[in-house]
Amino acid sequence: MSKRIISILVIALLYSCSSTKNIEKKPLYEVLLVNNDGGANIKFYEVLTEPKEIKMLLGDETLGKKIDSNDITNSSFVILNSGPTIENYNKVSIEKVIETPTQIEVYVMDNQKNIEAVQTDDDTLYPYTVVKINSKKPIIIK
Repeated sequence: MSKRIISILVIALLYSCSSTKNIEKKPLYEVLLVNNDGGANIKFYEVLTEPKEIKMLLGDETLGKKIDSNDITNSSFVILNSGPTIENYNKVSIEKVIETPTQIEVYVMDNQKNIEAVQTDDDTLYPYTVVKINSKKPIIIK
């Protein structure tokens, strides 16, 4: 009888000490920064996957606060540079992001009205967006 009671107590003790950690599932993507000025003078979309490329983002005052050390090995980043425009806000946005078994598809909506680089003046803005993809699968921009 005492072996049975001891067994029940040991099982109860082990059960009460078991870990029931809730694992928080991250969203597939996060828009980290939408800036109306400060980008490059050409329109391009760039995918950053290598640790050296991602560490470069840590040097940015705003992005450095939004990226942690785990993101360097577990995430990729997409930079959507809008090019020169006279519009006063960034019109390039993420429409949707889909994860397939082999890749991540990023659908971009680009309604930015651009001007030629030779027409730029003090009123010209260079909007850009930085997006974190919580995956290391290859990224295709559509």
